[in-house]
This record gives sequence, C-alpha cells and structure tokens, in this order.
Amino acid sequence: MTEQTLTEPVEAEPTAVDETRRSWVPMIGLFLAQVLMSFNVAALPISLGGMVKDFGVPPTVAGSTIVVYGLAVAALVMTGAKLGQRVGWVLVFRIVLVIFAVSSLMMILSPTVEWAIAGQVLAGAAAAIIVPALVPLIAENYVGTQQATAVGTLGSARAFSGLSAFLIGGTLGTFVGWRPIFVITLGLAIAVFALSFKLRSDKGQKGVTIDVVASVLIGASIVALTLGFNNLNGWGMLMARPEAPFAIVGVSPAPLLIVLGVLLGQAFFMWTRRRTNRGEVPLVDLSVLRRPTERAAVYAMFTIVAMEAAVNFTVPTYIQIVQGRTPFDTSLAMMPFNLTVFVTATLIVRLYRHFTPRTIALMAFGLTTISLIWLSIVVTNNWETLPTIIGLIVFGIGQGSLVTLVFNVLVTAVPKKLAGDVGSIRGTTQNLASALGTAVMGAVLVTVLSFGVTQSVEAHPELPPELAAQVDLDNINFVSNQDLRETLENTTATPEQIEAAVSLNEEARLSTLRIGFLILAGVSAVAAIPASRLPRYRPGDIPATN
Repeated sequence: MTEQTLTEPVEAEPTAVDETRRSWVPMIGLFLAQVLMSFNVAALPISLGGMVKDFGVPPTVAGSTIVVYGLAVAALVMTGAKLGQRVGWVLVFRIVLVIFAVSSLMMILSPTVEWAIAGQVLAGAAAAIIVPALVPLIAENYVGTQQATAVGTLGSARAFSGLSAFLIGGTLGTFVGWRPIFVITLGLAIAVFALSFKLRSDKGQKGVTIDVVASVLIGASIVALTLGFNNLNGWGMLMARPEAPFAIVGVSPAPLLIVLGVLLGQAFFMWTRRRTNRGEVPLVDLSVLRRPTERAAVYAMFTIVAMEAAVNFTVPTYIQIVQGRTPFDTSLAMMPFNLTVFVTATLIVRLYRHFTPRTIALMAFGLTTISLIWLSIVVTNNWETLPTIIGLIVFGIGQGSLVTLVFNVLVTAVPKKLAGDVGSIRGTTQNLASALGTAVMGAVLVTVLSFGVTQSVEAHPELPPELAAQVDLDNINFVSNQDLRETLENTTATPEQIEAAVSLNEEARLSTLRIGFLILAGVSAVAAIPASRLPRYRPGDIPATN
C-alpha cells in the first residue's frame, strides 16, 4: 500500500498502476468520517458547562467524557487496525458507524453523567476502528495523485472540524442547549454510513491474526494509566481519601494504578519483541520506532497533543464555570487559537523545503513556550483583550506546525508497508496524550486551587472559619460566581461576606489558571529535548522507502 503524508508535497512516483480517475463521492464519506471524530472531540469541552448544570456534577467529572473517549481510542486502536485487516475495512467501517450513531443518541438522551460517559466510551471504541481505517480505504479506492490528494485532505478535515465545532457548538450550546450539538454527530454518522456504500469492497485477510496477549496488555496499561491520573485528585495523590474505592495500607489506588500501567506497558513491549524474534506477527511492528528520530517524533507528538488537550479543557472550564459565560463566548474566546491551528496546519508545508524538521520543531516549541508564559502574565477575566488574543494566536501557530510535522517525520522514516503500524502508534499516542492531558490538568488545577483558596481564606479576615465551614469553601471545585453566591445566601453570611467570598472565588480561580499556563510552559520547554533529536534532512533529501 502506498501512503503519502498528510502534509508533505505530493511528488509523482514512477508507477504502473491504473491512474483512471474515480469519483470523489467515496472520499466525501471518508472526509466526513474524520470530521465526525474530530467534531465529537471538539464538542465535548464546549458542552462542559451544560453537563455540569444538567447533571449537577463538578466540571472534572463532566470532563471525564473527554478522558474516556481518548482512553477507549488509545486502548483499542492497535487491535482495531488488525481487526479491520482481518474482517475487511468496509464491513467493519459500517459496523462502527452504527456504534458511533448509538453513542450520539446516548449523549442526546442521557439522563445522568454516567450515560454520557458510557456514550463516549462507545464513541471511542468506534473511533478506534475509524482511525486506522481511513488510509487503507483511501488506498483501496484511489491511486496515484488522487490517492495522495485524498490522504492530504484528512489533515485539513481535523483542523476544519475543530474550528466548526467551536463555532456551531458554541452557538447551539448558548441558544438551544448542549445536547443538540450531538444531533450533528448523529447526522454525520448516518451520512457517512450511507456514503460507505460507494466504497469499493474488500474481502479482508483471513490470515491476519490478532495478538490477544498484546491487546490485553496495551489496553490494560492505558486504562490503568488514565484511571490513575484522572483520579489523583479525587482518590488522593499518595494517601487515600475517603472517596477512594479502596486503599492498600492507606495508600491511594491512583498512584498504584499509574505504576501498574507503566509495568503493563513494559510487559507489552517485552512480549511484542519476543513475538517478533520468534518470527510471529506482532500486534504492532516496533521497528517503526527503531531509531532515535522516530522515538523523538512520538515524544514530541505526545507532548503537543497533551498540551492542546489541557488548554482545550482549561479555558472552557474557566470561561463557562467560573465566569458563568455562555458556550458561544467560549467559542469566540477559542477562535483565535482554532483558526490559527487550521491555517498553520495548511500552510506549514511551504516551509518543509526550506527548514529541517528539527528546526521547525524547535521553533514551534519555542513559540508555544513563549505564548504560554505570556498568557500566564496577561490573562484576565476579560478574554477579549488584545494581549490574550495574541497569546492564543502564537500558541496556535506552534501547535499547528507541530501536530502535522511529527506525523510527517514518522511516515517518511519507515517503509511504506509499515504505514498501518505508524497509524496505530499515531492513534494510540494522540488519544492517550489527549486523555492524560485532560486528566492531569484537571488534577493539577484542583490541587493548586485548593491550596490557593485555603491561603485566600486565611488572608480574608472578613470570612470567619465558621462561615468557610458552612460552605466547605476550601474544598469547592470550579464553581461559578452565581452558584457560590446562591450557596452563601443560604448561610449566615452577610452581604459584605458574600461579596468577599465571590471575589475570593474569582481571584483564586484566575490565579490557578495562570499557574496552569506556567506549568504547561515548563512542559513545552522540556519538549525541546526530544525535538532536538528530530531529523535534520529536508523532504527532498529523504531516501525513498519501500
């Protein structure tokens, strides 16, 4: 199978295949499949405020919908790739589209947050098949320059979806509600299912085997890591809290799950190497990571996707929950970032013939670091200020450059017959990073917030300890000023004390947001280490791979 990268300029190769042009109708369906997944992911942060209000849960709990989606994709994408090869991509593609439609219905009709979380688990499981299916389906239906053009559209589909989700989702979330946002994903799933009958059928390869042991190891590893990180705050970072489901000699299960996840991950790599050495087909060919440059690309990919997920969770949480503003306000606030990512991802290809991947990556991580430090300084309760907009634009330039560059490095560095394995690793890395980025940022923000509120209460003598005890002020999650005001009105607080508490809420949350940006800036700066190991060649210097 021949695969072009999502960003590299298409160059014609000598080929004897039939170049008869086919209708673009099948590609419309595949393009919309990518839009479906990306729109679903982008819609979740916009829906946080609505879910918090409807279900009466903290935003970190509502944010679990984002976490479990990424978890399901990351845990199952390698197995999904093998399943598609064995059963046949078209058949399995149609099956998972039905599953995705069911998940959208669950989001629309969900009576509790547990239903919404379960809906995103189903969506993630379906996406674990769609992610590796797109390129093989393109290869089955298009050849030559048409194939290269078709693969290239997938990159722009992802960026386009993020932009449209914030615009359409923000408008619907403000004027109609968060549930109708998922009517769009339901409609997309139905449309893609109908268009799938225009795809050329493939029979599958019955000889393809699925390494069940490796599937269990990698799936269990990702589940343990994600659950551990996602519950660090709720269950305790070290010693178990009362909310923890169990404790081992007083230790919280959260760090234990993280350690277990790391051990299971190591077991997966050991098992896969052993299976490869015995001449058996592994779940994923680890030779795609045999050189430092490929490993550096994976590390860089993980970092930039995790940072994007953290920002996409943090900003909507603050705007909708603390400030009590609408999803439409959120979409406007995030517009500079999403629009810049879309434009940069489209135009960055023009730099590939002038600068090496290493140079572009170092410059991009430099931009993300500087922009995050800048945001931590200039961000205020008014998101429409020019300094804040400039910070988001600069961060978007760095993000848009990196997210396509690192995949380009992976694909161009390995033989084309291993493109499917690259897709599996890409899907696992991106979705694990998205889940952990959201989970870790949520834990960090609540931890910093708890400490900040405690310090602020001590610094406000007009808020006596007995009042703080009545509302459990030092344990409040991210709550809106209006909700806090309503809670305090049911206590013995005087009007002056209510105003002081609301002011404390706003100050502490804003301070927490700034610290969060600084932490992300530190992560971005450290990412320069793997970025410095990326290749120093230009695309024209890359030797052909087979």
